[in-house]
Amino acid sequence: MEIFDWGVVAAYFVLVFGVAILATRRRKKSDSQDFFLAGRNAGWFVVGASLFASNIGSEHLVGLAGTGAASGIAVGQFEILAGLILLLLGWLFVPFYMRSGVFTMPEFLEKRYSEGAKFYLAIISIIGYVLTKISVTIAAGGIVFQSLMGLDFWTGAVIVVVATGLYTIWGGLRAVLYTDVLQMIVLLLGAVAVTVIGLQAVGGWSALRVEAGDAAFSLWRPMSDPEFPWTGILFGAPILGVWYWCTDQYIVQRVLSAHGLEQARRGTIFAAWLKQLPLFLFVVPGIIAATLAERGLFVLDSPDAALPTLVAQLLPVGFKGLVVAGLLAALMSSLSSVFNSCSTIVTMDIYKRFHEDASERLLVLVGRLSTAALVGLGLLWIPFMSRISGQFYTYLQSVQAYISPPIAAVFLVGILWPRASAKGAGWALGVGAVLGIGRLILELNKDALQGIWLTLAVENFLHVAIILFLVSFLVLVVGSLIFPDAEPEQDLTWHAVFRDGQAIPTKGRTRDIWLSLGVVAAVAVLWIYFS
Repeated sequence: MEIFDWGVVAAYFVLVFGVAILATRRRKKSDSQDFFLAGRNAGWFVVGASLFASNIGSEHLVGLAGTGAASGIAVGQFEILAGLILLLLGWLFVPFYMRSGVFTMPEFLEKRYSEGAKFYLAIISIIGYVLTKISVTIAAGGIVFQSLMGLDFWTGAVIVVVATGLYTIWGGLRAVLYTDVLQMIVLLLGAVAVTVIGLQAVGGWSALRVEAGDAAFSLWRPMSDPEFPWTGILFGAPILGVWYWCTDQYIVQRVLSAHGLEQARRGTIFAAWLKQLPLFLFVVPGIIAATLAERGLFVLDSPDAALPTLVAQLLPVGFKGLVVAGLLAALMSSLSSVFNSCSTIVTMDIYKRFHEDASERLLVLVGRLSTAALVGLGLLWIPFMSRISGQFYTYLQSVQAYISPPIAAVFLVGILWPRASAKGAGWALGVGAVLGIGRLILELNKDALQGIWLTLAVENFLHVAIILFLVSFLVLVVGSLIFPDAEPEQDLTWHAVFRDGQAIPTKGRTRDIWLSLGVVAAVAVLWIYFS
């Protein structure tokens, strides 16, 4: 990092806080709807940019490049498929969410099923956010400061947590959304710089494809592949995608902030187009790094060192600062989003449940205090992170793959089948959780297992997700038939939501249909080209 690079990073921080201040000045009143949902007044560009920026964290960038360096572009399937799932969010799920008028996904489950379903999702979400998203993002921030900026790990981690916490506490979701727009732009500029300069160093796209080989540039792997089997990609990854993109508060809160259905839908379409970029901007740089390492230009200590090494070795003065700013943008947008989403669940689903008469002012105060508490937890967690193995974090992250199929089943069946009952949903969530935890226990003890138990322990997690989803689906359907609700939910059924064209406003509908078909066509082209 030269002086000019530091200047670029400093300019990034000034811009972020400037945008946050300007965004909060635009609010007309300080109430819970403004603090947690930006007054439900966000436009499609802001919604789409925030969806993309919140999803892409620094650990995401490092992980995609690292997996690309180790095993090629197959990991890009998750990014490509996300585009299709985002269309599902905009065209199918959002009309239900908008009609229900909810602040959170647990609140939607309460309206559709019961209070028990609400509390299950609320507790699972809070624990997952604190132990995985917040901790991993903080660690990534410390690593960025340490490896690329030469600062102490703890100093870097504290700077990231405090800086992000300040504007999130002050401005709520409105500040998060508008800073996400800036951070998306900075993130994409940094990624483009790395990719273009890397391709120049390797001799161009054609040279890279020849040198890396066809296997590295194939999106499709055999069913026996331990990481990305085609069966798991086509049938398992969409299940995890539905949970993450369509039912997770961390993501859905962005579309709930939109100014009406049209803006929400168009925001998801915009994000779907953006999600076709990571294959080229985040995965391909990993292959470039591996190729240049094979030539002996530099040494990769590990696959995950692909992106930092590429930045350090190839980028000229100024561009390093831009890429570091992009990495900071990625982790700060993710961290601010999880702070705000988690505080929304704590306030609206936990606190408000026991204080139904709480004033709007008090709810905003509780939201700010809970955000501050999350910042404090993040800071307290930092000293313990070095004592916990990377393997532990891997298993912790894999928990999401095991708890998400039953949640996806409960949401999908709930909006498509009016007879889905509260008891059926409770049984599905319970059975799914037990089976998911059982798989995790087997995975942790796989070295001591044999026979059928070993097979179950080592089966690809995407295949496990398929099984868990099908079991949860069957339990939900059977449970609903055996224990029907006295009065099936009518207000959130398919017919009620979509009657008279209310769910899909005519304004801009034709254009949005064509833009959505364009995303589908882009996915098809990528699948064919990289087959």
